[in-house]
Amino acid sequence: TGVQTCALPISERRRSGPRHSRHVRVKKRREALQKYLMIAVGGALGSIARYWVGSTIAGRMGIKFPYGTLIVNLTACLIIGFSLTYLGKRADINPAWRFLIPVGFIGAYSTFSTYEWETLSTLRSGAFFLAALYAIGSLILGLVAVWGGSWLAEALA
Repeated sequence: TGVQTCALPISERRRSGPRHSRHVRVKKRREALQKYLMIAVGGALGSIARYWVGSTIAGRMGIKFPYGTLIVNLTACLIIGFSLTYLGKRADINPAWRFLIPVGFIGAYSTFSTYEWETLSTLRSGAFFLAALYAIGSLILGLVAVWGGSWLAEALA
């Protein structure tokens, strides 16, 4: 006979054609675009908040000690600790919030909080030596990198 049969049920045949794969690609692109948009919005808000908090604190307390940066870093640690813990426990919350707050907002507001969160996560996993190595290494190598960048800029200027 010239009739071809398909082993897939009718409902599966509709979802497996070129139209379905195009729909899947469009959906994945839309989800990726949503992530980047949430990161961008969070980043814009985080950088504005960083400037406002830092300059407000510096204006009130002076610049002899970097109070503004200290407050930004400490509040970022509080926000990232709260948001990642809360969002991790609440599966009913749209995952896009993970891109808006911890990645976008806190990423622009302060990276110190990410460093602290990763250190805490490593400690919680029981890898105490690795956490200490990361914390001390980040501090020392970060200071060396800042010094190296400053030295290079002065050499080129």
